[in-house]
Order: sequence, then structure tokens, then C-alpha cells
Amino acid sequence: MHILNIPFTTPANSLAADEALLDWCEAGQGSETLAFWEPQEPFVVLGYANKVAAEVNVAACVARGVPIFRRCTGGGTVVQMPGSLNYSLILRIAEAGPTRNISSANQFIMGKNCAAIQAVLATVGGSPMTVSVRGHTDLAVAPGVGGPDKSLKISGNSQRRRKQFLLFHGTFLLNCDLSLIDNLLQMPSLQPDYRAGRPHGQFVTNLYLPAAAVKSALAREWCAETPLAAPPWVAMEKLAREKYSRHDWNGKF
Repeated sequence: MHILNIPFTTPANSLAADEALLDWCEAGQGSETLAFWEPQEPFVVLGYANKVAAEVNVAACVARGVPIFRRCTGGGTVVQMPGSLNYSLILRIAEAGPTRNISSANQFIMGKNCAAIQAVLATVGGSPMTVSVRGHTDLAVAPGVGGPDKSLKISGNSQRRRKQFLLFHGTFLLNCDLSLIDNLLQMPSLQPDYRAGRPHGQFVTNLYLPAAAVKSALAREWCAETPLAAPPWVAMEKLAREKYSRHDWNGKF
């Protein structure tokens, strides 16, 4: 598998990179890839079908100058900010393999990501926290004394499928200002059972791990060793300009 570190230029470019990589592979020009990018400024990202007014505190975003974007995958609305790490997996869909359908791919990918984070917590963090997959595509940690009802979310993830390849991407909370989530988002319209109605501040937590350690652990788990030599930069920029920078995409619902 190839590996790629995407330099953060703008929110639109970073969001476009994921879809452009998927398009590139689907067109037969690329192969399986693990990519990373790290936001350098706060911005809100809606899941594809989310409604802005229902999920976002628009007045707070306007007051703080925080822009609102929309991604190409489903799932809930998130706040991207410094201290978070985004990863993207472009994987081939194999009819007889673990990526054959949505639920099988979720289980396969989340299991491997869970193992990677548990390993880095043990070796770098020296933490007693246990990582588990919660809901369909959340990773959460239990501090060892609270039990499963006190699990705190550390990563949300989502998937988009084409005929030959899928995109599976997510965000890890490492050293974020989590108060921004309470300030900029409404309570989500859809919640996993394990959340149990908890407000954002009681539901999410940071891993307090260096991004480099998390990237290395994921790269080892996915055997991503070969740098991607010629990413589709032009296609990424075009998609950012023609889609992810436009209000008719970001504000469509």
C-alpha cells in the first residue's frame, strides 16, 4: 500500500483530496493508499446529508469566523481543528474479501484501526485505557474504571463506495480544544446508543498522543510503506475549486 502526507493548504483542498484520490483509483490510475492531513485552523465539516441549521450553531461560527464545509461521505458533523489528525484509506473492493460490502468493510477497517491505536497507547502513552469500536464506526476509550457506559469517543469515521474502490476516512482527537465542539455544534440529530444523550464535552476526549506516533502505528497496521510518488494534485485543486469551495455544495441542505 502507498502512503501520502497531504500538506494542509485550505479546508477545501484537504476535503477535496479524499474524493480526488478515490476518483483517481476508480479510474484505474492509482492503487490502495493511506493518506494523512492535519488541519491548521478550525472549520466545521458536515456529513453529506446533514442539514446546516440542525447540526451547526451558525451564529457562533459566524461570530468566530469559522467556515462551514460539507464532505462527500455520510456520518455526523465535526469540528476540524489544530490537534486533530485525519486519515484516509482508499481500498480495493473485493467480492470475496472483507471490503465486499458496507458492514463488512466497517468491521474490518475499524478492527485494524482499533488495534493500531491500542498498540500506540501501550508503547507511547503507557496508558491503561482500552480502545473499542462503538456504534458502527466510532473508536472510544474507557479509562478502566468507568465501564462501557463511560466510554469517550476519540475518533469518528465514514465510508463512500464506488464499483472498484472505497474511501474510508476519519479523524483522531489528539490535542484539540474540545470546547470548540460545544461552542460550534448543536446536539447531533442522530446519536449512537452508547452516547446516552451526553453533551459533547462529556462524550469526547483527546488521546494526548503525538500525531507522528499515530501515523506510524496506522502505517504499520496497513503495511503502508511506499510513498505515493505522483498524487493527483491537479485533480484535487480542481475539485476544491469547483465543488468544495462553493456555497451550493457546502450549504445544499
